[in-house]
Amino acid sequence: MAVYRIFFKNSVWKDFKSIPDKDLTKILSCIESLGENPRQPDCKKLSGQERYRLRYGQYRIIYSIQDEELTIWVVKVAHRRDVYR
Repeated sequence: MAVYRIFFKNSVWKDFKSIPDKDLTKILSCIESLGENPRQPDCKKLSGQERYRLRYGQYRIIYSIQDEELTIWVVKVAHRRDVYR
């Protein structure tokens, strides 16, 4: 299987500032694992959108997959109470 390249929307870097370092390290490793398998068993497709959600504890990683280009765009990373706003 091909390896997907991972890109971040500019606003994601601001999202990272509000996450504690111990959680951020784990979240980044979750994001890195998406390169090997973007449709992991614990990810869910968001209804009405071409985006997916991956959970890490109280945090959610929202991303989109472009299979033709083999890229993944991380759109938002935030606490579960804030991520869908």
